[in-house]
Amino acid sequence: GDRMWHFAVSVFLVELYGNSLLLTAVYGLVVAGSVLLLGALIGDWVDKNSRLKVAQTSLIVQNSSVILCGVILMIIFLFKTQLLTLYHGWLLTLCYILVITIANIANLASTATAITIQRDWIVVVAGEDRSKLADMNATIRRIDQLTNILAPMAVGQIMTFGSPMIGCGFISGWNLVSMCVEYLLLWKVYQKTPTLAHKSAKVEASELKQLNAKKESDVKPAEGVQLIVEKDAAGFEPQQEKEVGCAARIAEPFITFRDGWVAYYNQPVFLAGMGLAFLYMTVLGFDCITTGYAYTQGLSGSVLSLLMGASAVTGIMGTVAFTWLRRKCGLIRTGLISGVAQFACLILCAISVFMPGSPMDLTVSPFADISARLFENEPLPTIASPDPEMIFATGMPNLLNGSIAPANSDPEMSPEPVPLISVSLLFAGVIAARVGLWSFDLTVTQLLQENVIESERGIINGVQNSMNYLLDLLHFIMVILAPNPEAFGLLVLISVSFVAMGHIMYFRFAQKSLGKQLFVCHTPDPKAAPDSSPPGNTSTV
Repeated sequence: GDRMWHFAVSVFLVELYGNSLLLTAVYGLVVAGSVLLLGALIGDWVDKNSRLKVAQTSLIVQNSSVILCGVILMIIFLFKTQLLTLYHGWLLTLCYILVITIANIANLASTATAITIQRDWIVVVAGEDRSKLADMNATIRRIDQLTNILAPMAVGQIMTFGSPMIGCGFISGWNLVSMCVEYLLLWKVYQKTPTLAHKSAKVEASELKQLNAKKESDVKPAEGVQLIVEKDAAGFEPQQEKEVGCAARIAEPFITFRDGWVAYYNQPVFLAGMGLAFLYMTVLGFDCITTGYAYTQGLSGSVLSLLMGASAVTGIMGTVAFTWLRRKCGLIRTGLISGVAQFACLILCAISVFMPGSPMDLTVSPFADISARLFENEPLPTIASPDPEMIFATGMPNLLNGSIAPANSDPEMSPEPVPLISVSLLFAGVIAARVGLWSFDLTVTQLLQENVIESERGIINGVQNSMNYLLDLLHFIMVILAPNPEAFGLLVLISVSFVAMGHIMYFRFAQKSLGKQLFVCHTPDPKAAPDSSPPGNTSTV
């Protein structure tokens, strides 16, 4: 249900706003900004509450928000004409704001669900068996990739042969059913794994002590952990109730935000996490930006769905490669090999910028389109649906001035078909790079699972999500500043550069961790971080 919604919400917003990407871009900015600001707070909430309560609450909020959004979208599709005439269209604008707000709440709840299940529950279930943890991580990612194939296909077919309104109803109904099923499954897992219940009795006091250790008494991380162990051994002592002033309550979220980022920076896997975050500063993925560019190149929805399916297949191949490489070369070296593989594939995308059919034109100012919209009050362009006969060769619509040749115009006056060498190389590189991307993602995920102590697992992964969305936010801003197709090639080159910087950061982390043993495949990875890192930041889980 979550994958269906992520795929469909962009399509619904484009459909509602006259085939413009404006609402989609606004939605992307709101989502990225919210997780950036609230990621640490979400993680702190995950840490401070029992595992079952966090999982159940986030699951219910997420699915309920999606159901409500689906109902509102159905109403908008049914009565859009009437809403346009009421209060000069302000009521329709209010509906758009309401949809984006509720969809953002659903995404925040989805973030909490991912943190608690994929970063905490799975570690407890796996116990001290790292191979089992790696296999479980890979299995979850394979399920995720399979839903990436099936969900867009199901929603796309329903919207194609039915209507967007039917699609909204189907997604709402599906989420209602899946919420009940997921709730029961979580309860069964919780019942079969007694260790999942051991968190709530001692987390609240210990976590506050550790997160505020530097602020209160400048205690080293190792000493902070020792204090927690001693307190746990002596038994949980209830804190004396103290009245908290209004100012302290207001300042608490900001203190948590600061402490979370400081704790993240002090982690031994900080550079690895930063390397993963830098991979989000890219247009080389199957998001709404790349999909919009593909439409300008004349690729149809059916072709795009096939490409998305192919990317999911290569993503599954990446999970298989991760488990095999980890057994042969160790966890840290797996990330290094995966990074090299991803970057090598993305070279095809950089080459595609200079091949025939590429719309890149450096003589056209990237800011010409946005300045025309803001200062000349030109209407937003609409992208016509591509002709089925133009799937493999198409004319490039001129989006800069918002004009598109009429469908029934004189054939002699229509633009010449643009070669598809450029767009073919672009998507070939993007699809092939998924093998290295998902293998690298799994590597960093397991490094965070193994090297972050249990009491900080939520807030550290919350900050990691914030870092990911920060770079994702920058990529949306980059596209908004240079939205015309002529500048897309420049965005591709910038994206490849950021991917390279991310893998350089990971190489530095691997070099610090393994030293001279970096290129010796049969040496097991150390359980702890480098000697220079505080011992309190590592875990043998």
